[in-house]
Amino acid sequence: MSITQQAPLAEILRPENLQEYIGQAHLVGEGAILRKAIESGSIPSMILWGPPGVGKTTLAFLISKQLSRPFYTLSAISSGVKEVRAVIHDAKENPNAILFIDEIHRFSKSQQDSLLGAVEQGIVTLIGATTENPSFEVISPLLSRCQTYILKSLNREDLGKVLHRGIEYLTTHQELKIEIAEDEALMRTSQGDARKMLNALDLIVQQNKADKIRITNELVLKTLQQNLAMYDKGGEQHYDIISAFIKSVRGSDPNAALYWLARMIEGGEDPKFIARRLVILASEDIGNANPNALLLANACFDTIHKIGWPEGRITLSQTTVYLANCPKSNSTYMAIKKAQEFVKKTGDLPVPLHLRNAPTKLMKQQGYGKDYKYAHDFDGNFTDIEFLPHEVSGTKFYEPGSNKREEESRKRLSDLWGDKYGY
Repeated sequence: MSITQQAPLAEILRPENLQEYIGQAHLVGEGAILRKAIESGSIPSMILWGPPGVGKTTLAFLISKQLSRPFYTLSAISSGVKEVRAVIHDAKENPNAILFIDEIHRFSKSQQDSLLGAVEQGIVTLIGATTENPSFEVISPLLSRCQTYILKSLNREDLGKVLHRGIEYLTTHQELKIEIAEDEALMRTSQGDARKMLNALDLIVQQNKADKIRITNELVLKTLQQNLAMYDKGGEQHYDIISAFIKSVRGSDPNAALYWLARMIEGGEDPKFIARRLVILASEDIGNANPNALLLANACFDTIHKIGWPEGRITLSQTTVYLANCPKSNSTYMAIKKAQEFVKKTGDLPVPLHLRNAPTKLMKQQGYGKDYKYAHDFDGNFTDIEFLPHEVSGTKFYEPGSNKREEESRKRLSDLWGDKYGY
């Protein structure tokens, strides 16, 4: 593999064979299950599931190289059914071809369906890589035709080997003098990700040119903090940017929300992660001020599942702008929070007898269901019987928000319950 000097250090140092591969000893170490399959020359179609930077793409490449098989690669971010079919058509002329699909969880159902025939007939051996649980993100017919192998975050020993390899390359090929005085910050910020480790090392070296570079925890943190613009979906930026996005929507600023949405899209964030957060926000921050918000957020999540990427970004944009423009209320969120805290303090109070179900004669004799009034038998479908345990009668958990829809709810509750709950 020809790599230019300008390529990222992580790409330059991508292993060329299994002996250079670091980590995943449970899969490719001596005598391990996947290692045996590779050495036998017969591998199954497989899904490689693990966090970023643990070697999924590299392992797929090494398998094809070790077995001297034709190797096709597609990215689920930029490829659709058309591209899949083109590869399968070409693979028919190249027996034993391997098709590697990065981020296969981003393929829609129809895109995954287009793979089934080729995998089942053995036209290609599929290797899919995903950071998401394949049980939820890969359709059952395709998953049943593949073995799932779980890759783990690199441990400290493995990261140390990666770091040593990076320093060895920089000192040999760039004639740099590098001393690792402290490695705690490098290890912590890498979070088991080899690519993150090498990118951090490369950045530190490039921005701290000197006759001798002495790497300390302080230098690492200072250098990385100066480069927070680099979005990292696996680290602190992942949480910082989704936080800024949600707070912008909550704060009714669609322009800021779109900016943070674009940052996540360009940074490769999982669209379903963004959609899930919008569903939560629709209930937590809008709630009954506009119940349609939850319907649209759910439709957004469902649509992204169906159409995949990159078209899904349009639906995310539509939903983001709509939710940002909605009136806001956290009344139902605060209500359940208050109710839970109250239950923890008051314990398991008995259900009043008139509210209990009475499926047997004995229960009826004991008073279960006695004096219960069926609301629909009364004017306005309402009767003011007690629905709380008598010990906590009149306790109010729900306080309607200050918006048109919930002010109407407040008036109705006041008309129904009078002074009992103080509406």
